[in-house]
Amino acid sequence: MRYAKGHKEETHQHIVKVASQRFREEGIEKVGVAALMEHAGLTVGGFYSHFKSKEDLIQEAVGLAADETFCRIFSEGSDSQAVSLERILARYLSPEHRDHPEAGCVFASLASELKNRPEETRAMVAGKTVGFIRHIADTLPAKAEAEVRMRAAAAIWAVMVGTLQLSRIVTDPALSTQLLQDGIATALRLASEIEPLRAG
Repeated sequence: MRYAKGHKEETHQHIVKVASQRFREEGIEKVGVAALMEHAGLTVGGFYSHFKSKEDLIQEAVGLAADETFCRIFSEGSDSQAVSLERILARYLSPEHRDHPEAGCVFASLASELKNRPEETRAMVAGKTVGFIRHIADTLPAKAEAEVRMRAAAAIWAVMVGTLQLSRIVTDPALSTQLLQDGIATALRLASEIEPLRAG
């Protein structure tokens, strides 16, 4: 059977999209290639015409998930710089984000697994992480030194990811929501205390 031009690329992207969602929802190790391809509506035999290995797919799927989260929390139309820290926090530490890990932050969903991936995959993840931190730093007071802004942004990012993880772990809905609210307050407090800090 002959397929239309671009069919292979569309299929490739479909597999990556499905993997991105399934990995975030169930975990990397729990999702095998056969089950993934079945979920995508494809035969397992076609997997290796798109990817050299599962690790190649993991890199693409995790990268896609990170980019989706970046667009969701940092973008305001075409101007990512226009988004305030308050808005970033409200988007990230929201009940909606907590309740939909399959469409949410890959760092919060897969941190424990990503630290054990091969160096190339971890390097890609590290690069994405630094990008997030830089954009948070851009929302902080410009009169603070650049190094201080980056350190504060890293701490804020750690609060965001850790808070989201904890909000998904606890079984009490009220406590879970309180954790989200307290995470926002803590991150804003870190931002408000940046000016007295100095690099070094």
